[in-house]
Amino acid sequence: MSEALTENPMARRREAGEFLRSRRGRLAPSDVGLPQGFRRRTPGLRREEVALLAGVGTTWYTWLEQGREIRPSHEVLTALADVLQLDPAERQHLFSLYDRPASDRRSCGEEQVDEALQRMVDGLAGQPALVLGWRWDILTWNKPAELLIGPFAGLWGNRANVLELLLSEPARNLFGEWETVARGAIATFRADCTPYVGDPEFEHLVERLTRLSPEFSAWWPLHDVADRLAGRKRLNHPTTGSMCFDFSMLAIGGRPGMKLCIFTAIDEEDTPRKLSGLLRELH
Repeated sequence: MSEALTENPMARRREAGEFLRSRRGRLAPSDVGLPQGFRRRTPGLRREEVALLAGVGTTWYTWLEQGREIRPSHEVLTALADVLQLDPAERQHLFSLYDRPASDRRSCGEEQVDEALQRMVDGLAGQPALVLGWRWDILTWNKPAELLIGPFAGLWGNRANVLELLLSEPARNLFGEWETVARGAIATFRADCTPYVGDPEFEHLVERLTRLSPEFSAWWPLHDVADRLAGRKRLNHPTTGSMCFDFSMLAIGGRPGMKLCIFTAIDEEDTPRKLSGLLRELH
């Protein structure tokens, strides 16, 4: 966005109106659950249909597309973004045009790992790595990660979750200083998932963890918050014994809430040699 546009509210409103009109034009009534109705002179949704679905007045929405001096609320912009099925980049663009901070919302539908990201994870042949979704679900992992702390599939359901993994019985033996690790993870999870508080899927996960884990039930109400997206992990592996790793969580660009988690072996406890021995099992 140019500096002139940034400093000109009228130009930003005009740009926002044209953007809304273009996004409206690419949707068919069937895309939003409406009947096609009679023959339409122009493609896309009508203004009154967008207004109805977003819960705003048709005249007010028309003024918005016309670039009039209106300050839509965060809630209204969120509703419009949802109705118009904006992707994360489009949502950010719309909010920025109105000088509103965009919530770091997950994209609609089930989170997917594309082929390029999967190849990168698989390519980390000497480093255990996995990808987490916005709820810390384990979306994919490589073979070194499975040898080190897996298997993950179907731990407590169709898709394993990091907190479910840490609160499971095997994790108590696997992770050194288990209580410190688990409590730190819960505090980091609370901080990382702040944008999703109130989301039904997030609340359902918290309810399930509360029901399944006495420790989570006791620690979650404490409201501890931490920023521990990197640190050191000590593992007591059943085959190799004690191992030490540097651990990092890295945000994946263009995928709100998705993170790449990497374990890097350090020299303590002869970890590189022990890891190499585990990896030889892959060949």
